[in-house]
Amino acid sequence: MTTVTAAEAAYVVAALLFILSLAGLSQHRTSRSGVVWGIAGMVIALAATVGLASRSITATGLVLIAVATAVGAGIGLWRARVVEMTGMPELIAIMHSLVGLAATFVGWNGYLDVDPGLSGSLLGIHHAEVFIGVFIGAVTFTGSVVAYLKLSARIKSNPLTLPGKHILNVGALVAFVALTVAFVARPNIGLLIAVTVVALALGAHLVASIGGGDMPVVVSMLNSYSGWAAAASGFLLANNLLIVTGALVGSSGAYLSYIMCKAMNRSFISVIAGGFGTPAAAADDGEQGEHREINAEETAELLRDATSVIITPGYGMAVAQAQYPVAELARKLRERGVEVRFGIHPVAGRLPGHMNVLLAEANVPYDVVLEMDEINDDFAATSVVLVIGANDTVNPAATDNPASPIAGMPVLHVWEAANVVVFKRSMAAGYAGVQNPLFFRENTQMLFGDAKQRVEDILRGLDALDAPVPEMAGTSR
Repeated sequence: MTTVTAAEAAYVVAALLFILSLAGLSQHRTSRSGVVWGIAGMVIALAATVGLASRSITATGLVLIAVATAVGAGIGLWRARVVEMTGMPELIAIMHSLVGLAATFVGWNGYLDVDPGLSGSLLGIHHAEVFIGVFIGAVTFTGSVVAYLKLSARIKSNPLTLPGKHILNVGALVAFVALTVAFVARPNIGLLIAVTVVALALGAHLVASIGGGDMPVVVSMLNSYSGWAAAASGFLLANNLLIVTGALVGSSGAYLSYIMCKAMNRSFISVIAGGFGTPAAAADDGEQGEHREINAEETAELLRDATSVIITPGYGMAVAQAQYPVAELARKLRERGVEVRFGIHPVAGRLPGHMNVLLAEANVPYDVVLEMDEINDDFAATSVVLVIGANDTVNPAATDNPASPIAGMPVLHVWEAANVVVFKRSMAAGYAGVQNPLFFRENTQMLFGDAKQRVEDILRGLDALDAPVPEMAGTSR
């Protein structure tokens, strides 16, 4: 068997492993095996690629590949070990930017090093692949960088609203089409520079125009962009595995974004256009009444007398790393006979599945973790709802205020419960910059402080309530 045939066979095996990985990652119970399949596929793909490259490059080239692989693996292993769950969204965003940058470089290399055997229509197709690959890669690169800056709070999360921003976006796309036609007809470096600049500006503007509250969808969409960028690179490099893998990532990312847009009552097209983060109208992010406070001991008493409890976690739970005491609280309440479930909004946290991963990490049973559509009708019959670090995903303004920036977004109807306890550090607005009227409702009480500490205080309060009352000294027997 020749090296080329062996490499192609390895690529087929790797592609199948990647498909199995996606299937495994679609469910919590099989997610670990999905990760293992993905790792195995990547090891096989990398080994086959190096083996294939060894046929045509020098020993120096092989050493450079080995050094690059070692450096990349070292950085990846280091970041994976030190990153916290709260930092995963920005880590994913910056990884997407590297995929986009690599695709841009591959496109430029395709222009500078053209196969002399190409001619006629095949040469025109090659030039179109170069141009499209550079465009997609550059858009992904700057879009991901801006997403990283927003998610890491290095720049404001508010949407950028330039005058005529939609005209700018459409104009950039029209310019791309015109430049592509001109480049295929007469390739030159000036046109390639022009499309690179246009794509870099478009990517930055698309993501900058989207507000922070919609960043989970942006991360998912950038994942799709990075997949299509990889597929474009695959065409340029004549690498079938890169084409297949890029298509898998691109299509799955786009489908996930579509599902999330439906869950948020947003237009999928408007995501691509970079416009759905714009507020519908000016929102009042100041306080809208008087709030009531509660302490941990009173919350413990409230939970002791409850028959059913729903916990709705958000990004604040991830920041406080409160998932372990929350899981312990759920366990203790269930031992008391209280029905305890978790309500998860599709975009809770800063990336899809953020809360599900945290709860799985704390060994919360899968059968009590329910999605928004599965649990929303049950709030009205619930004794107590604990809102732990969530804000925009439980905001009644989404349903009550047509002028709100989040108007129309489906949210968890926690305010329908008999009692709502909101865990927050302060009365500040959420990531979307919108004040939450829930905090001022009559059945809502605020429990201020670090979420992890407050939950631990509640656990101690429950233990104290269970402790037998000691007999007073001097009591006759």
